Amino acid sequence: MARVWTTGNPPLVAAVVLAVVAVGAAGWGGWSRYDAAHDDAAAYAQARDDALAAGEQAVQNMNTLDHARLEQGLDTWEDSTTGDLHQQLVDGREAFVKQIEAAKTVSTAKILSGAVTELDDRAGRAGVMVALRVTVTAPEGEPAVKESRMLGRLTRTSEGWKLSALGQAPVGNTAG
Repeated sequence: MARVWTTGNPPLVAAVVLAVVAVGAAGWGGWSRYDAAHDDAAAYAQARDDALAAGEQAVQNMNTLDHARLEQGLDTWEDSTTGDLHQQLVDGREAFVKQIEAAKTVSTAKILSGAVTELDDRAGRAGVMVALRVTVTAPEGEPAVKESRMLGRLTRTSEGWKLSALGQAPVGNTAG
């Protein structure tokens, strides 16, 4: 004779219901994680974060230089750049070395904030705006502190995002 399912064993029924709920929750969680990992928005957000981190670091590098470690500092500048900006640094290196050696200054930069202003991940181009505080210390006198905003253009290279242009951001109302 066939056995009929009954609710005469409440712990067994509860265990079966909990097992079904657990399997469903695990399946839903796995699918959600897979979907999020393959979401274009997540990939775009990661590219934006990578560009911002590289842009902030490159702008900081370009505003930090110690006359006592000049060659190392200029190498860092060149490593942070690509394209025309890189070529300008390479071409002007000798003259710049003479200027810094004569001035004997130390400049240090601290990033205050930054934002990606545009991102074309497929083309490998991005723009950043970075607010920073630069302290310049000369051999004589007090350190000079200046806060500024810089606009940078980034290009993705085989080594990652690098600065391809850098300039001062306009301040105040520039509308005519």
